[in-house]
Amino acid sequence: MSYKILIVDDSKLARMAVNKALNALYPDWTRIEASNADEAVTSVKEKSPDIALVDFNMPGRDGLELAAELRRSKPRMRVAVVSANRQKEVVNRTRDIGATFLGKPLTDEALGEFLKAAVGELEKGQQ
Repeated sequence: MSYKILIVDDSKLARMAVNKALNALYPDWTRIEASNADEAVTSVKEKSPDIALVDFNMPGRDGLELAAELRRSKPRMRVAVVSANRQKEVVNRTRDIGATFLGKPLTDEALGEFLKAAVGELEKGQQ
């Protein structure tokens, strides 16, 4: 099954790196890109993605605020917060909002594990 994935990062280079990894893992998935939280919220309303990868450090609202908003507005959406900031507080806050924490640099293996788990949860919810 093909899914829609939202990639939110203010760095075009980071979005390109995620897209490259996705091409190897799930080439048929639809990719939606946003460079900040406001663009992401608009994209969710217009395109209804199933999965979101959200950078933690962005101008304006940070990734945790955005992830919490996404989980409230679309509870079935699987969300990962991606950050080089591995402080226990950030990791715990990510989990508290029902999201997954992925460290930067984001490896293909970590991304693949998250996406496999996300697909499993989405498919379980469709039964």
